[in-house]
Amino acid sequence: MEPIHNATVYIVDDDSGVRDALAWLLRSRRLPSEAFASAEDFDARVSQRFEVRSPSCVLLDVRMGALSGLAMFEKLIGYDLLPTLPVIFLTGHADVPTAVDSVKRGAFDFFEKPFSDNALVDRVVQALGQSAAMLAQRSETTSLRMQLDGLTERERDVMRLVVGGLPNKLVADQLDISVRTVEVHRARVFDKMRVKSAVELANLLRNL
Repeated sequence: MEPIHNATVYIVDDDSGVRDALAWLLRSRRLPSEAFASAEDFDARVSQRFEVRSPSCVLLDVRMGALSGLAMFEKLIGYDLLPTLPVIFLTGHADVPTAVDSVKRGAFDFFEKPFSDNALVDRVVQALGQSAAMLAQRSETTSLRMQLDGLTERERDVMRLVVGGLPNKLVADQLDISVRTVEVHRARVFDKMRVKSAVELANLLRNL
C-alpha cells in the first residue's frame, strides 16, 4: 500500500491496550496516528480553532466515560468537521444498532469488536481518501470564490447573461452597451475565471 502523505488517524479510546494496538497496526501500514484516552481529551484538541488541513479520520470508541463516542460524534457535526474528518466507530455488539444509525447521520463506517485488522485498515485508507477529496473540493471552491471576487460589477452582469445562454448581441441590448464592449468584458471574464467557453464557465459555477 502506498503511504498517504501528511495523513493523520486520530484514535479515541479509553482502553490503553486498544490504543496501543491500533497505533501499532497503523504504523505497520505507514499511517501516522495520534491517540487520546478520552473523548474529552479529543474534544479539547478539536474544539478550539481546529482545521483539517491534510487527509485525516477518526477511530472513535462508542462507549467511554462521561463523554461517549456518540456524544463526541455529535460535537464533530456541530464543529462542521464532517466529512473532511470521517469517523469510523469501534463498537461492541450491543452498540451495533446505534452505530448503524450514526452511519445514516454521516459517520463513515463502524467496526464491531473484535474486527479484522486488514478490513479496518482498508476502510481507514478509504476514509482518508474521502478526506483528501473533500479537502481538494473545498480548496477548489475557495479558489473559485476568489476568482469571482476579482470580477467587476459589469463583468458579473455580462457573465450572468452569457452563462444564461444569451449571444453577445442580446447581452449588449439588455445592458445597453455595445457588442464590442460585451466582447471585451466576456474575454476578461473568461480570462479571470480561467475558462475558454460559456459552457465551461457554467459548469464551473455549478460547483458553488
